[in-house]
Amino acid sequence: MKHATFRGRLVMLGFGSIGQGVLPLILRHIDIARDDITIVTAEPRGREVAAEYGIRFVEQAVTRDNLRDVLVPRLRKGDFLLNLSVDVSSVELMKLCQELDVLYLDTVVEPWAGGYTDPALSPSQRSNYAMREEAIALREMARGGPTSITAHGANPGLVSHFVKQALLDIARDTDAPVTVPPPASDRAAWAKIAAELGVKVIHIAERDTQVADRPKKPGEFVNTWSVDGFVGEGCQPAELGWGTHEKALPADGHRHGFGCDAAIYLMRPGASTRVRTWTPLEGPLHGFLITHNESISIADYYTLRDPDGRVLYRPTAHYAYHPCDDAVLSVHELAGKNWQMQDEKRLMTDEIVSGIDELGVLLMGHAKGAYWYGSRLSIGQARELVPHNNATSLQVTAAVLAGVIWAIENPRRGLVESDEMDHARILEICRPYLGEVVGVYSDWTPLQGRGVLFPEELDRSDPWQFRNIRVA
Repeated sequence: MKHATFRGRLVMLGFGSIGQGVLPLILRHIDIARDDITIVTAEPRGREVAAEYGIRFVEQAVTRDNLRDVLVPRLRKGDFLLNLSVDVSSVELMKLCQELDVLYLDTVVEPWAGGYTDPALSPSQRSNYAMREEAIALREMARGGPTSITAHGANPGLVSHFVKQALLDIARDTDAPVTVPPPASDRAAWAKIAAELGVKVIHIAERDTQVADRPKKPGEFVNTWSVDGFVGEGCQPAELGWGTHEKALPADGHRHGFGCDAAIYLMRPGASTRVRTWTPLEGPLHGFLITHNESISIADYYTLRDPDGRVLYRPTAHYAYHPCDDAVLSVHELAGKNWQMQDEKRLMTDEIVSGIDELGVLLMGHAKGAYWYGSRLSIGQARELVPHNNATSLQVTAAVLAGVIWAIENPRRGLVESDEMDHARILEICRPYLGEVVGVYSDWTPLQGRGVLFPEELDRSDPWQFRNIRVA
């Protein structure tokens, strides 16, 4: 099915695993001339994939100094800049696209090179919270202009649409009075639904079980998606949206002192912070509290205020990520080297022999306890569905495709976050590529089985306190 027709030019900035994986999807589902697509990337990786599809390939890094020189000649009014790069400022790219009247999408708010780990910046200044605040500050300038979708991959991105569907499922199953879903632009209506259902915590709960035909070796970082991206965000402070049900800040928790105030950060890297969570196939597990844009945007979007602006309700929201086992070993080694990257990097692709990526959202605290809604996609399914993808990348590339189509269908929306898009349309486009999409209720709480072998200080009056979820 061709979901959209696009007669402008498409520039793909960056062509790593996600770029290579989304290209066949774009050609499959968008009516666009191949001669109108150009790939601009900093490294030769992917050249053979571009050649396979007959797409122009330009190997050139984009920097602060040459951004305009590289991109302006390749973009004109009505074109599309699909930003899948690292080390290029998303904010500067969005400003350029507004100036040139060009559509835009990225999967993460990316800083210039070194922005994630610049020791001259405070933890707050190099947080995803600060980067998101810089991005959404463009709203007024972009109002009525070309659509710029920020942070729309799998997570952030797809998971925001999972949250809406999960809320509607819980409302249906608890006979809550939600007959017609509100439009995505009605943030207060969606926040009221979450508040009235009693949702206290939202985890992006993910377990990746993909295994390669050869194990990680010493001095090597192995992952099923961008190694640089994972290490960059893993070395940022752990961040989470901070709910109104929480009784006290963690001892190492801090507010930012600017912006929407929907989130806090911990004075430690996300890759060394673990939390308790649950997925249907794995059951209870420990995940890394890796900072992600959706932890903040979801908490902000579902904030309910009184007429005077006082916060009445907000859920705690954060990522709880158990990557593939070789990536866990890689993180352990990285931490032991005081967060200095290993000399070798390996992105698992053709060598994967088995496993799935179980990616969803876990909504907790409501009348039915906990509800996980999401995608279970195996490596075998991913390979059958789309070339140049593994299970992890296809969940991202399907969401990138859906975001591009949504922007083409809604070209004058200015700056847009995932939570502000039509979840039903996005899921309609993504669903054929997500494997088994399921919703599962559970009686799991972070208190189950605790304090048996060793005493613990727990808040048994409210299982959903962060102090119970965090692994000490």
